[in-house]
Amino acid sequence: MPETQLSHDELSALDAHWRAANYLAAGQIYLLANPLLTEPLRPEHIKPRLLGHWGTSPGLNLIHTHLNRVINARDLDAICVWGPGHGAPAVLANAWLDGSYTATYPDVTRDAAGMGRLFKQFSFPGGVPSHAAPETPGSIHEGGELGYSLAHAYGAACDNPGLLAACVVGDGEAETGPLAGSWHANKFLDPVHDGAVLPILHLNGYKIANPTVLARLPESELAELLRGYGHDPLMVAGDDPEAVHRELAAAFDTALDRIAAFQRAARDEGATRRPRWPAIVLRTPKGWTGPAEVDGLPVEGTWRAHQIPLAAARENPEHLRQLERWLRSYRPRELFDERGGPVGLVRSACPAGERRLGTSPHANGGLLLRELPVPPLESCAVPVTTPGSGQHEPTAVLGTLLARLMEATRERRDFRLVGPDETASNRLQAVYEATGKAWEAKTLPVDEHLARDGRVMEILSEHLCQGWLEGYLLTGRHGLFSSYEAFVHIVDSMANQHIKWLHSSRELPWRRPVASLNYLLTSHVWRQDHNGFSHQDPGFVDHVLNKSPEVVRVYLPPDTNTLLACADHVLRSRDYVNVVVAGKEACFDWLSLPDARAHCARGAGIWEWAGSEADNREPDVVLACAGDVPTQEVLAASDLLRRHLPELAVRVVNVVDIARLLPSDDHPHGLSEHDYDALFTTDRPVIFAYHGYPWLIHRLTYKRANHADLHVRGYHEEGTTTTPFDMVVRNDMDRYRLVMDVIDRVPGLAVRAAHVRQHMADVRYRHGLWITEHGVDLPEVADWTWRARA
Repeated sequence: MPETQLSHDELSALDAHWRAANYLAAGQIYLLANPLLTEPLRPEHIKPRLLGHWGTSPGLNLIHTHLNRVINARDLDAICVWGPGHGAPAVLANAWLDGSYTATYPDVTRDAAGMGRLFKQFSFPGGVPSHAAPETPGSIHEGGELGYSLAHAYGAACDNPGLLAACVVGDGEAETGPLAGSWHANKFLDPVHDGAVLPILHLNGYKIANPTVLARLPESELAELLRGYGHDPLMVAGDDPEAVHRELAAAFDTALDRIAAFQRAARDEGATRRPRWPAIVLRTPKGWTGPAEVDGLPVEGTWRAHQIPLAAARENPEHLRQLERWLRSYRPRELFDERGGPVGLVRSACPAGERRLGTSPHANGGLLLRELPVPPLESCAVPVTTPGSGQHEPTAVLGTLLARLMEATRERRDFRLVGPDETASNRLQAVYEATGKAWEAKTLPVDEHLARDGRVMEILSEHLCQGWLEGYLLTGRHGLFSSYEAFVHIVDSMANQHIKWLHSSRELPWRRPVASLNYLLTSHVWRQDHNGFSHQDPGFVDHVLNKSPEVVRVYLPPDTNTLLACADHVLRSRDYVNVVVAGKEACFDWLSLPDARAHCARGAGIWEWAGSEADNREPDVVLACAGDVPTQEVLAASDLLRRHLPELAVRVVNVVDIARLLPSDDHPHGLSEHDYDALFTTDRPVIFAYHGYPWLIHRLTYKRANHADLHVRGYHEEGTTTTPFDMVVRNDMDRYRLVMDVIDRVPGLAVRAAHVRQHMADVRYRHGLWITEHGVDLPEVADWTWRARA
């Protein structure tokens, strides 16, 4: 690695900046008052509750300092994703030093008073968290749950050709499955149209209480591992500050020279060979520059430095004396002027304006976001002359819309489709008419649709797909995540983190709204009859609806045109996590596009054409449905009731926005009590066929006046490899069971319609015999079509 010749002044500025950041990081953890140590430390100067994590902070400060140097020297447009957990003291310290924190929060001034506010607010009631949270300028990654930093960095770099996305990977974080998978993201990075990612693996040796795996590998083995991932590692190690400064400066310069050469070769010379991108491995002691020993036990360089090295500084006089010696070892009088601001030497190491990591618009992506040119739905909508007159595959039609959207964003490159090897399986393959699948590795003649500049991203890692999309959205672009319904659970926790991020961001006026994270869940529970029980799980909706009602939205469009209307809405929305559940198999077309738009705007409504209510007469029963297969079964049940019990007044209600079932006080989309009662009545039985687990509907409606009259059918963990209709029979949501439910619950029908109920039970029995013998559904089920009322 060529040596970078740092001048004496450059080295002095780097070291001063690093010491200042270390002082501020430690001060945030400990000090409630006396921020500049203008008087001897006393117990009342120490916070009553010591919270935070010191161990990772010196290394993060070192990296931030050196990123500042190369940003200044090369006029780089850069962001940094700070992967190690609880690293906020360092990120906040650096934002305060370069002025970006004060630019965001003017009351936290760059003087002694502002330093005092910076210190007090950290991990303090009414203050800021110990992660690099939404409140942290320059952050797109919280670092609470570990494993997602590298995926976020690659998502940020996609379609950002001028951006450097540095990413600090903690050695504890590197042990997680998502991070291990993320090393493969370099096979999807296009050096022509994308920016660069610079991974910085920071090895400080320990997690909370244990050594880390990568830190204990021999250097040669670790280098082989990273080379196997396709990286060219640059090793930096030591505990002598001057030597480490020189080595790290050389590593950064070497890495950035190589990145520039790769991009130049691809962009100017047409090179197509996949680059072996550089990665920096930085090995420094945990808790470096902190107390070497406390109470006779080693601390610096051990797991004991992870959180609070001097845990009793307020109560223990010796700890207090050690803390003061530690803080004064940074020589704060050399680093801060008489007003308490950073001196010129420290400031000289900081970039200015939007080149500061804390003020990069890429880290506040709403500043860069443009309206998405969603094509007119009329260009893709299917014709519906009468309900049920035709059938289409909803996601295949959506694929046509997405293909046209890809074409409309061809030049601006700010829309991507991600998914785990399922785009064609989910019938979205029309997008390949407009763009290919991103791929930088080897290709063979049998491969299809692979393209270096592709904007469909497929890898068999839901974690990586989610991380890519989150990084892409948070830096100001748009996208859609398509997944098999059962396996989206793999990213349950990532969805949690993103929802929490959006919830917190909404409370920060300076955070501009970003495009929503949109899930399309298809290949769903009711049509996984060929794959079997392992592929049948509709519970992601339950998981999401437990989260912040200001952020989450769930839609279950019953047919093709309602799916288009939902897609149009969610793709244009901001600051939400939208979950759209839709089938890929051919289903009936119920609504024209104008009717679908009106129905989606309502969220829930009466389908007058589907029921048998007489004029000015209240219904005897309400048949409600949410989801495509439940809708078909409810309409088939309504058809049966019209034939067998024509005097019965049946109301059919379809719910496309599941949150409409909640009271308006509990969710922004919830129905008022008056509107809910008008739709579902206050005293008539409601038979509800629901796409997922039935108890969710009970949970959403338990406050409603007629909850005691609500009977829900849905999935209750009965599945196997079987026929499509047998899936609904096994889970008691079939049309015949729904008719039996009506007879059981409408007063007076139990005796009067006993013969009808028996007939329904007989058909169910005959169904079981038929599929066992023939392997397909009963002809009256397979060939059923909707009959309009005479």
